[in-house]
Amino acid sequence: MTPALAIIAVVVVAAAGVGIWAGRRLPMNFENWTVGGRRFGLLIMWFLMAGEVYTTFTFLGASGWAYARGAPTYYIMIYGALAYTISFFLLPAIWRRGKRFSLHTQPDFFVQTFGSRALGVFVALVGVASLLPYLQLQLAGLGLIVEVSSGGAVGAGTAIPAAFVLTCVFVFTSGLRGSAWVAVIKDVLMIAAVGIVGFGLPAVHFGGLGAMFKALAARAPGHLVFPGSTESMGVAWVMSTVLLTGAGFYMWPHMFASAYSAKSDRVIRRNAMIMPFYQIPILLVLGVGFTAFLVLPGLANGDMAFLALVRRTYPAWFLGFVGAAGAVTAMVPASVLVLTASALIAKNIYRTGFRPGASERAVLRLSRAMVLVVMAAALLFALVFPNALVNLLLIGYDGVSQFFPAVVLALVWKRTTKAGAFAGIVTGIAVAAVLVFGKRDPLWGLNAGFIALAANAAVVVGVSLLSKRRLSHA
Repeated sequence: MTPALAIIAVVVVAAAGVGIWAGRRLPMNFENWTVGGRRFGLLIMWFLMAGEVYTTFTFLGASGWAYARGAPTYYIMIYGALAYTISFFLLPAIWRRGKRFSLHTQPDFFVQTFGSRALGVFVALVGVASLLPYLQLQLAGLGLIVEVSSGGAVGAGTAIPAAFVLTCVFVFTSGLRGSAWVAVIKDVLMIAAVGIVGFGLPAVHFGGLGAMFKALAARAPGHLVFPGSTESMGVAWVMSTVLLTGAGFYMWPHMFASAYSAKSDRVIRRNAMIMPFYQIPILLVLGVGFTAFLVLPGLANGDMAFLALVRRTYPAWFLGFVGAAGAVTAMVPASVLVLTASALIAKNIYRTGFRPGASERAVLRLSRAMVLVVMAAALLFALVFPNALVNLLLIGYDGVSQFFPAVVLALVWKRTTKAGAFAGIVTGIAVAAVLVFGKRDPLWGLNAGFIALAANAAVVVGVSLLSKRRLSHA
């Protein structure tokens, strides 16, 4: 496994070096650190947003779902296309407001729009609570990928701290610009690895994708139609999940704030038009999961399907290449997640909530210090308590999706009020938590988060109609 280990080490160190190099001549103020100075063009925006979207889930989760659940996995293909369509109309408006009022984070939008520091602090708290388990999973996924790809030569206990150090260094020095440049490397490697494996594995074992699907339809036809190999993920679940995740896609704090980094709203619209091309790698990953379902039946952990089949089929050096691509695929979103969480803590919890008079320099210093704190917390959970944040993660997507009604209505309906937005978000999160933790997800065949989102929207409208203070849309 020496060649595999060498490839992983060289690629990871080189990627971190590029991240550090990216910020070498950039005067580091809070705007440059968090939103890249609002100067990103189409190509960098494309790589950055794809770098945030396609995480270790691309290698492990999507193929694992195809392996273990079958047809319900199709929702991944659908919600991405829906989210990009929504972004064409929504993100330019968010960018214009961010440019006009010098906004840097998602809670900044709520503070400026609704004139409420309390709402901004609340949104920041929800954001940090949602980002931390997401970050922890990136680190855990990275450790698993490197451990398997190196044949156990490098364990998760070594790989995760090493990636922790390298990621912290380039985030601390270069901010979002460093993440964007590392995303270029990550996307090239990911597309190459997924392309070779996605077309290669079905060809090696069945003669091609078409032949693989014919074999799957003959052996397990129920796996390809709803509800697949599940009992509750039928058509209603898929459609409600698509609507929930499509609406919530850009409500993640790091995805929302990325819109501010574009140099114009035209760049954002053009980016929305080309982002769907990134659904093609996902389709190939699903093909790998279906291939593994036939070739490697009975895996205890479906998330291992991708790596297990690659390890069985290809030489060790190629497994190292896939491992390197997977490691960088974890590092890029991890860097953006930790940067965003640090900015939320420093600007929207500390300054907005406790020290409104804190200078930008003080906020930047605290943000950079928080990089170590946030990453250390995620590292601790990833190494010592790998399952401790699972319950929080279950409502992570459900939670951030609850920002959607308030954001959209604030942009298009002047009668939206602070009270309505606050009540709607609290209602949505509460309903999602009760249903998920009460083991009632799905309910009536619907995704619990979608039910919460519907309740949220109704409360925002109802409370806003009863409230007196409305938006000025200045």
